[in-house]
Formats: sequence, C-alpha cells, structure tokens
Amino acid sequence: MSAGVPPSPADSVRFLLDGEAVSAPQLPATTTVLEYLRDVVHRTGTKEGCAEGDCGACTVVLGELAPDGASVEYRAVNSCIRLLPTIDGQELITVESLQAGDGSLHPVQQAMVDNHASQCGFCTPGFVMSLFALYLQCESPPRAQVLDAISGNLCRCTGYRPIIDAGLRMGEYPEPTHWNRAAAGSSERLEALRGLRALRRQGALKVPGFRAPRSCDELAMALEADPTAVLLAGGTDIGLWVTQQLRELPSMIYLGEIAELKRIRSDAEGIVIGAAVPLTEGWGAIVAAYPQLAELAQRFGSPPVRNSGTLCGNIANGSPIGDSMPVLMVLGASIELRQGARTRQLALDQFYLGYQRKDLARGEFIVSVRMAAPLPGQRLASYKLSKRYDQDISAVCAAFLVELQADRIVAARIAFGGLAAIPARARATEAVLTGRAWNEDSIALAVAALAEDFQPLTDLRASNAYRLQAAGNLLRRFYIEVTGAASPVRTAELALAAR
Repeated sequence: MSAGVPPSPADSVRFLLDGEAVSAPQLPATTTVLEYLRDVVHRTGTKEGCAEGDCGACTVVLGELAPDGASVEYRAVNSCIRLLPTIDGQELITVESLQAGDGSLHPVQQAMVDNHASQCGFCTPGFVMSLFALYLQCESPPRAQVLDAISGNLCRCTGYRPIIDAGLRMGEYPEPTHWNRAAAGSSERLEALRGLRALRRQGALKVPGFRAPRSCDELAMALEADPTAVLLAGGTDIGLWVTQQLRELPSMIYLGEIAELKRIRSDAEGIVIGAAVPLTEGWGAIVAAYPQLAELAQRFGSPPVRNSGTLCGNIANGSPIGDSMPVLMVLGASIELRQGARTRQLALDQFYLGYQRKDLARGEFIVSVRMAAPLPGQRLASYKLSKRYDQDISAVCAAFLVELQADRIVAARIAFGGLAAIPARARATEAVLTGRAWNEDSIALAVAALAEDFQPLTDLRASNAYRLQAAGNLLRRFYIEVTGAASPVRTAELALAAR
C-alpha cells in the first residue's frame, strides 16, 4: 500500500480505495457511493436492491480515523444512501477489495462458500461486507452478534441458517495476508488516512452544492447566509429524498467535519450527545446509563443504518414513528438550538408543533440533545411493536417512566410514537396515574385515559383499534414487569390481546 497521497485538486473528494489514495472526479453532490462504485469505477460487485438502506445488497465498509488518531474504526454502511462527499478522508472497502492478489478468498468469503450460504448470489456481497465488518471487530463473535450484524441484510432464496453458520465459522480460518486485523490498523494505513485529513485541513472541500464547515461558528454563519440549505449528517433520510423521491435538493451543509458536534459528554447530571454523533455511539451512551433500553437500541434500524444516521438527525426529522423520541421525551430530554450567536434550550416534548412542523426558526439548528441521569425510584421501559423484529417501522413505539415512593406514583411520564401525527406524551394518562397507588386499578384507569390522548390512524402497518389496544397492553406489560408478578389469568388475557 502506498502511504503517500498524490496531489489532487483542492475541491475533489479524496479517500483510500484498496490502500491507494484516489480523487473522485467532479460529480454532483448528491452522487451516492453506490453510483460512484458502479457507474464511475465499475465495481459492480456492490449491488443495488432497494436504494433505501433496507436490503443491505449495497453494503460496504468505511474506515475512519478514531478521535485520538491512533487507530482506524471500521463499520458497515449502506452505500446506496451514503453521499459520496461524506466519505472524504476515509477508507472505502468493497467486496472486490477482499480478494487477495493470488485470487484466494477472504475467510468471510470462504466460510460462505463452505457453508453453502449463497444461491442466486445477488445479496451475497452485502452479507459478506456486513460479516467482514464484524470480522474486524471480533475474533469469535457469538450467535447474537452475528444475527445483529446481518439484521440489515435481506436474502430471498438461500435462507439464513447457512449464512449464520458462515458468520460463526469465519474466525476458524487462518488469518489472510491481504485483509487481516493487523493490516486494518497498520501504520501505513494510519499514515495515509492522516495524510488525507491533513490535506483537508489545508483547504476546505469545495463540491458545488456541498459545504463542510469545521466549527459551529462556521455552521451558524453558513446557515445565516443560506437559511434554506439542507443540513446533512448521516443521510439516512436525505439519501431517500435523492434515491426514492428524486428531489432536486438545495445546497447541503454537512455536519460530519465539526468535531464539537461529534462529542458525547457524560457526568453526574446526565448525557449530552452532539448533533453529528452516529446512532451507534449515541445509543451506546444511553444504554450505558439505562441498560433497560438495550433492546430498543438494537432494534433501531440495523448496524449500517446506526453507523450512518445520527440521534439528533432522528429528532430533527420529526417522523411520527421515530423510535428515539418517545424514550427521550420520558427521560425529560432537551435540545440545544442555535441561530447565529444565539442559543436556547427547549424541552423535546415542546419541539413538535404538528406533522413535519417544528419550533425551529429560520437558520436555526440543533447543537445537541441532553437527558438526565437516572434517579433512585425511577422505573423505565420502552417497547416497539412492528411486523418484523429487526429493521422495521414501528406500528407503536411506547416509553414509560414512573417514580415510585412506597408503592405510590409520585410522577409519571408516558410517550408514544405511531399514535399521532407527531411523537407525543400521553398527558391525560400521566395525570390519571400521578398520585395514585401503583396497582392494577390505577393502570386500568390509565389505559382508559389513552383514548383521550390519542385517536390513532389506520394504515398498512396497523388499524387505529389495534394501535390503541396495543398501547394499553404495553402499559399493562410495563406494570407487570415493574411489579415482577402477574396472575396466570391476567397473563393469559394480555397474551390473547396482543395477538
């Protein structure tokens, strides 16, 4: 691998490909990594399936310098919705990169062959790359980790058992000479990536229609000058505007080069997560403080989605079924907003004014989201109902938090996604619970009050009647789990109602 970085135009997108620094030709800012691979450099091993980050056929691996600059972090992402300028200064690895010069297969590929894990083969490169990212991260991954790694990959013909077997066995093969764990963190690779970052520090990336400021001050000035610009973080929503809606976007301002927006701060008062922190790290920090949210974090998209998308991007999008908002609301989260030099704090449950309407002034942006640290006596849970366990849109997403003192509810916070045009708290239900005894009678009254808070819609995911009944049953489930006991009759009733 050549450690040097050849001279190239200051405005080109530069990254490593097969260990060599390359400069992409001048392309539209909305060009995806997948389009570049297939149409420009003709790497057709990476496939296009859904073009929305759902099927995983387009999976590639990106390597990025760790914050300390002493190592490289490798993660799987969906190339179909990842915009090319956002990989500037990183390393791009495709399925073609894995094969050694003598034609021998990588252990991940050989495990797929030996376990008969491919039939038509269309989805196979995506599975290989998802497993390759796991291969670099873990020498002998357990079954649960393999399942999570491929949760964003769909296969219609092979069946998942042999693919899972391949993931479990890939660590049994001898380390390859071409792409092994030592090579991933080699000094040459570090030097090349540092060289790319140094070049970028000398001159800002200048792709038409795309800006990448390096500080919040630069971002604030850019938005003041161009308040209609689209703010781009991970692109897991904006990428769909390009590939599915075929929208002509205004200029874009990318947050990924702003170090202060990529930080997480944790202290005795709580957690602050910057606007450019990927969901992988954001949810990791939340789960570290609130372990009971681990399942919701795992079911939020898939690893490639979580590796690109951001927590604050999920907030800014304001989707009625954004899975992070209900739990953030019950945790009393607030967001820091900035417009020019002015900043303000706003409770998250006051941010949404209506469907796709937010309390956001022209030229204002989210800096970070803050949530409080756990308190004694708090009981917290969040549940997601969807047709699939992994990588699916919620029919109902619920979050519950109560503070108990001597079996009495001194405070209650309840929020839902999927029941209204915006994620929202169930204030009438909270009022019914507050001050009452923590018992089944109080829960029954609260379940009835849900109809005052929400009149759900009917769509392909669920009917309004199902959504309301499911919301009530999730509240009952929360009560049962907190109390740690349930009568056989009540357990049977809830099981039947949830069908």
